[in-house]
Amino acid sequence: MRLPERVTIYEVGPRDGLQNEQSVLPTRHKAEFVRRLLAAGLPVVEATSFVHPRWVPQLADAELLMKELGEAGEDCPVLVPNERGLDRALELGVRHIAIFGSATETFAQKNLNRSLDEQFAMFEPTVRRARDAGLDVRAYVSMCFGDPWEGDVPVDQVVTVGKRLFDLGASQLSLGDTIGVGTANQVTALVEAFVAAGMSLDQLALHFHDTYGQALANAYAGLQAGITTFDASAGGLGGCPYAKSATGNLATEDLVWLLTGLGIEHGVDLDALVATSAWMAGLLGRPSPSAVVRALAN
Repeated sequence: MRLPERVTIYEVGPRDGLQNEQSVLPTRHKAEFVRRLLAAGLPVVEATSFVHPRWVPQLADAELLMKELGEAGEDCPVLVPNERGLDRALELGVRHIAIFGSATETFAQKNLNRSLDEQFAMFEPTVRRARDAGLDVRAYVSMCFGDPWEGDVPVDQVVTVGKRLFDLGASQLSLGDTIGVGTANQVTALVEAFVAAGMSLDQLALHFHDTYGQALANAYAGLQAGITTFDASAGGLGGCPYAKSATGNLATEDLVWLLTGLGIEHGVDLDALVATSAWMAGLLGRPSPSAVVRALAN
């Protein structure tokens, strides 16, 4: 078995990690969070989302945050739901955006207020305009392993939706286990199905939640399948506002510990990362969900 020599960790804590928090953090703390994550060596830190403030109150300060980050935030991706969100991102000189689609009909309706097919019509002009402006575009597809309303999601359905999103003009497709029900065999099967459909391994990323304690096992299955980009959230923060069974993301510290043990390069300073997550846990007023943070933080 040949594992990757190096992995890119795509840090989603400031956006996906914080978006479901009920207590709204001051912008200065969010900016410090992003800066500390970058200083810890994380190569990609997704900073915020340009969704309407009514839908995600925690991220209502997206413009303020990006202005406070200044040059440090220019290469930080932001989530953009539609053309209005893109306009806001373009005004701030953002260079990387992400769109967020659904593999299932029900979640598309609940999260996007669009049908499964209508979501592509919404994203197409957003991606086209972003690419015309020289921006890099990432595409997320959620509910790849299971949906709380529809149950198991057929692999061919995930591949069809994922490829349609990617083919709009994305450079990478992140496959999300939004409610954390996936298992290692499912990871292997899904990656193989995307490769069989013509996508390369470097065009794919994996995004796991730890609802059933399977996130690290699934990450290892992804490594075995040849995936080299993994989404993770500092301290295991996160969830989904529109899928109440979704608990925290794969903790970045836990992923780093796994990669280090396997001899896979990642470039992250674990001590600095643990200190950052412990600091954030203190701001939120509760212990970190990350096992590694709990073990190492003093």
